[in-house]
Amino acid sequence: MGTMTGMLEEGSSHGKKYGKLKKDEFDGYNSDNHPRKNSPVTLDAPHLDPQMAIDHTAYDPSLSPLSKSPWSSHMNEEGSTSNDNEALIGSLVREEGHIYSLAATKELLYTGSESKNIRVWKNQKEFTGFKCHSGLVKAIVIAGEKILTGHQDGRIRVWKVSGKNDQQHKRVATLPTLRNYIKCSVKPSNYVEVKRHRNVLWIKHYDAISCLAVTEDHCYIYSASWDRTFKVWRTSNFKCLESVIAHEDAVNALVVGLDDLVFTGSADGSVKIWRREVHGKRTKHFFSHTLLKQECAVTALTMSGEGNFLYAGSSDGLVNYWVRETNWEHRGTLRGHKLAILCLAAAGSLVFSGSADMSICVWKRSLSQEHTCLNVLSGHCGPVKCLAAERDLDGMCNERRWILYSGSLDKSVKMWKVSENATAQHNHQAPRQSVDLFPIVSSLKRVGSKRF
Repeated sequence: MGTMTGMLEEGSSHGKKYGKLKKDEFDGYNSDNHPRKNSPVTLDAPHLDPQMAIDHTAYDPSLSPLSKSPWSSHMNEEGSTSNDNEALIGSLVREEGHIYSLAATKELLYTGSESKNIRVWKNQKEFTGFKCHSGLVKAIVIAGEKILTGHQDGRIRVWKVSGKNDQQHKRVATLPTLRNYIKCSVKPSNYVEVKRHRNVLWIKHYDAISCLAVTEDHCYIYSASWDRTFKVWRTSNFKCLESVIAHEDAVNALVVGLDDLVFTGSADGSVKIWRREVHGKRTKHFFSHTLLKQECAVTALTMSGEGNFLYAGSSDGLVNYWVRETNWEHRGTLRGHKLAILCLAAAGSLVFSGSADMSICVWKRSLSQEHTCLNVLSGHCGPVKCLAAERDLDGMCNERRWILYSGSLDKSVKMWKVSENATAQHNHQAPRQSVDLFPIVSSLKRVGSKRF
């Protein structure tokens, strides 16, 4: 694909062609009888409906499909005796639903899947859960006291733990908010033309949300989507401040860096840098430059904890990385997978890459900025779709140890214990099963496996 030719495509999207707000996009907005409110949204539906379902139904465990199809926790108290799985400390196996998103914070693990339930785990046991009406949960991010979830229907939902009951999560907002949606809809210039000659409000993602991110001060929320845009939201009032047409194809990944920089990776094979400026009550993002341009889709991004290293995974199984101190100069490529990279995570001096080849590579970054593969974690029998890491507080005082969570399309979450003090292992692994032998779901088929 060619690069974008003008700043109009690189900047914020404004009204190009517009139309009237359709009656069925507005009437019945809060009605349970709306003909499309509870209709399933498929992965092959780029024309997602702009109507907004208000899903404040309280979570009732007895009504959850998990009551019929429970998770089971398989803990390995003494650790595995096999070389391949010596870091595996436990598994959470579910009878239904691929795992698409994870977030870990304060001893809690949030898991999102294709079901309507978001599960919360504590000490490897089910703690609580909450539900929405959209189905597939593509992204989960923790922002202080708020839990943000991004969905297949193009909406963001904001949740908060009840002050009276820490097992109860209340939905405090759905983005865009109803107030923002109505106010924006009366102005014709707020409509933009999308494919198939369709006009939508610029504040609404018209395709699935691929990832979420928040700034370090929690002032801004970023959402990236398969609709080729990323949007910026103010956390205090959940107002959409800006929409940026970032790429020529789906935006698969977005991370927020230091120096007011934002990095995006896309199915068009590029990684781009954007610079954020604040103008009064608004933000404005300016295209800086392109770090990578290739044929293979960029599928995942992650930033080191201190913000000095950027990593990008691709559908060819490679991980490229850049260094901040040399103005984001490309410093190398990590080669450890046979199939597409689906997710990345960073913790301390470690980088984790999850792949469609069902394995997780553990990389350690040296002071000379070189990377060594410490271990290959095998145990999943399906593509590894998401990763999350948190500090292991039980580690020795002179040891930096991490708990790594991995979610897979094999419907399980596994927990691994990984140390930065470990040395590279030369495991004699069994031949990896080809992903062709695993029932690939439609999310890996779409657009030549470029949207993730």
